[in-house]
Amino acid sequence: MPRYADMSKAELETELAQVRARYDEMVARGLSLNMARGKPSAAQLELSLPMLDVLDADADLIAEDGTDCRNYGVLDGIPEAKRLMAALLDDEPDNVIVLGNASLTAMYDAMARLMLFGTQGAAPWNQLPAVKWLCPVPGYDRHFTICEAFGIEMIPVTMDEHGPDMDEVERLVAADEAVKGIWCVPKYSNPTGATYADEVVRRLAAMDAAAPDFRIFWDNAYAVHHFSADASEQDTVLDIAVACAEAGNPDRYLKFGSTSKITFPGAGVAAVAASPANVAEIKRHMNAQAIGHDKLNQLRHARFLNEGAGLAEHMARHGALMGPKFELVCRRLDEELTEAAVATWTTPRGGYFVSFDGPDGTARRIVELAKGAGVTMTGAGATWPYGNDPADGNIRIAPSLPPLEELDAAMDVFCCCVKLAALEQLLAA
Repeated sequence: MPRYADMSKAELETELAQVRARYDEMVARGLSLNMARGKPSAAQLELSLPMLDVLDADADLIAEDGTDCRNYGVLDGIPEAKRLMAALLDDEPDNVIVLGNASLTAMYDAMARLMLFGTQGAAPWNQLPAVKWLCPVPGYDRHFTICEAFGIEMIPVTMDEHGPDMDEVERLVAADEAVKGIWCVPKYSNPTGATYADEVVRRLAAMDAAAPDFRIFWDNAYAVHHFSADASEQDTVLDIAVACAEAGNPDRYLKFGSTSKITFPGAGVAAVAASPANVAEIKRHMNAQAIGHDKLNQLRHARFLNEGAGLAEHMARHGALMGPKFELVCRRLDEELTEAAVATWTTPRGGYFVSFDGPDGTARRIVELAKGAGVTMTGAGATWPYGNDPADGNIRIAPSLPPLEELDAAMDVFCCCVKLAALEQLLAA
C-alpha cells in the first residue's frame, strides 16, 4: 500500500470505503475497553498482596527509633520509610519528608505553600500581579490542573526525546520574574516516555532566573518503572539535587515521588525530597497541618520493599507484565500505520504511556471514533495546558490496565480510527 499522501483521489475513496466497513464491523462488536488512564492492571496489584500480611498479629509495630507506629507523632516519617523513599528519590534520608498516600497531593500542597507563604523570605505568590509556570508539552494533565486551580498562567514549552527545549526555557526564565517554576517528569516522562539528558538537567540547575524563588517541581513518578530488568536497557537521569548544588542553586528543586504505581494506588506512600533549607521550611508549615501520617503504612512498605533494597526485584515483576503490553502497542502501530505514513509515536523503555501524534486536526476525531467503537482513550488535548493542543494531533495511549487480549482488540480499533480520520481529512481537503 502506498503512503496515503501519494494516493489518487479514487484510491483514497476506495481505501476509505474499506476502512469504514472495517470500523462498522468493530462498532457492531459492542466492545467496552478502557485505555483512558495509566492504572496498574489487576495482575500488577496482585504483586503487592503479600504486603498486607507484613503487619500480622505478631508483627513488631515499633519503629527503630522507638516510635509506636499505631499512635500519633513523627511529622516527617519513621527512619525506615525515609530510607525507602530516599532510595526511590535518589537522595539522602535526612532530605526526605514522608507524607501521605499520593505525590499529587504533595505537589498541590507545595504549590499552596508557595502561593500562601512564599519561600525563603520571598513574597507569597498570591500577592504578586502574575504567576507563570512552564509546562513541557505534551505533558501530564494533573500537573496542569494544579496550576489552573491556583490561577497560575501556563506557558507550553516543547518536549523532545532529551527533555524540554532548553533554549526556550532559559529565555523565558531569564526574561520574566513572574515565571516561577517548571513541571518536570525527568524519567520515562508522561506521556512521551522520554528521559532527560544530563545536559538538560545541568542547564535547568544552572540557568539564570529573573525570579530568585524559581522552583523546579521534579516529579519522579516513574523513577524505577523499567520494562527490562537488565540495567543496560534502563534509562538513567542525572540527580537534580547534585546538579543544583554544583550550580550554586541548592534550593531550586523539590523532588516528589510515591509508591502508587509500585504497590497500591491510593494506599501507597508519598514523599518530597529537598535541600535542608527547604525541608526545614516545609516542616515548619506542616506543623500547623498535621501531627503525622500513616506510620503503619510506612512501616508496612519499608519492610515489604526492604527499605529500598527490594525495589529492583519487585519492579522487575512489574516490568515483566508491562513490557509485553508496550511491545504489542508499538508493534500494532507499526503494522497498521507505518506504511500509510500518517502518524508517529514514541517507543519508551519504561513508564506508563506512549505518546501518539496523528495528522494535525485529527486527534479529537480519532478519540470520538474510538469511543463510538467501545474504546475509551484519554481525551484529546489533555496533554496540553487548558486542554488545548493547538495542533489537535497528540493522544496519550495508556496500555497498562487491559489484559493483553483486550489491549490487542483496543489497538485494532484505535489504528482503524486513525486511518479513518486521516482519510476523511485528506478527502475533505
